[in-house]
Amino acid sequence: MSEEPSEQTNIPPNPELISRRQFFNRLILALLAVGGVLMGIPFIGFLFEPLIRKFTPVWRPVGAVDKFPIGSTTDVSFVDANPLSWSGVTANSAAWLRRDSETQFTAFSVNCTHLGCPVRWVAGSQLFMCPCHGGVYNKNGEVVAGPPPLPLPRYPVRVNNGQVEIQASPVPITAPFSLP
Repeated sequence: MSEEPSEQTNIPPNPELISRRQFFNRLILALLAVGGVLMGIPFIGFLFEPLIRKFTPVWRPVGAVDKFPIGSTTDVSFVDANPLSWSGVTANSAAWLRRDSETQFTAFSVNCTHLGCPVRWVAGSQLFMCPCHGGVYNKNGEVVAGPPPLPLPRYPVRVNNGQVEIQASPVPITAPFSLP
């Protein structure tokens, strides 16, 4: 019994056809590309939103003028400028408010400029102290000791109809970056 060669083995390969392996390789690469683009859209939106969307600052009341004695520094809390409906207590922000005179107030951020840890006011020594890495600021928010690179950021403050108001914005306040 003699075997004759099969007709299928004698068919020359068609250069326009791709193998099954090549097809699945290309399909997987296409799906990965589509998935990468879909996953990257929110990230790109996050990066470019501050350039596109204009935020308007909001004045938030923190208390009556006579609630704050002259020369005292107290912590105050207020609602962020654009709280999300599901934010709950995380929509609240805080500041250190000092009354300098009858109508003059200064508000400092509660976050250290080193790594953002909350600073506390020590009235006896007239210092803001960061417990995380030993950052120390004087009563004017200037760096006295430790690793903070910049002074404490300040909020704009005004007195309106007997109420002290702090200007809150959806974008956190930051001091300008400077190299030594």
